Amino acid sequence: MEMDNQMNIRVARLADAKKMLEIQQEVLAEELFLITTTEEYQQTIEGQQAWIQSKLANDHETILIAERNDEVVGWLVFQSPNRKRLAHTGSFGMMVRKDYRGQGIGKRLIGELLTWAVANPVIEKVCLGVFSTNVGAIALYQKMGFIEEGRKIKEIKVRDNEYVDDVLMYKMV
Repeated sequence: MEMDNQMNIRVARLADAKKMLEIQQEVLAEELFLITTTEEYQQTIEGQQAWIQSKLANDHETILIAERNDEVVGWLVFQSPNRKRLAHTGSFGMMVRKDYRGQGIGKRLIGELLTWAVANPVIEKVCLGVFSTNVGAIALYQKMGFIEEGRKIKEIKVRDNEYVDDVLMYKMV
């Protein structure tokens, strides 16, 4: 994988579980763009390690870690359905620590994912879902070649009488 500006993108290791959990908890606490709420999230380090292991054991899935100066600052997971007719697809989710956003880390993670997907003999379509209010992420995905293929209208209920669309995007690789 690549390295520049003291940034490294690499495949996750079990030892990353604690840092990945910390980032997820930080992002959840922002209460902006994730479906899961802080009180719903009950993952343990052991559970995270088991989850990482399950992804790394599947040739159609991956977890990528972004490090800057040897500190884990973001991660991306790509998951593929366990169905023969859907095996050519998969979707990703990504989290970058707030202090490190806007520095190209998400772009690098997605770029490495797309490189991995192109090299994977099974994966043909990379998908994602994003809150319609997450305009920065949508702009990044569009810049990376993702196309909106649909919306789930008022899919996410943020609070009483406040809803957000789930924007579905994809890119063929």
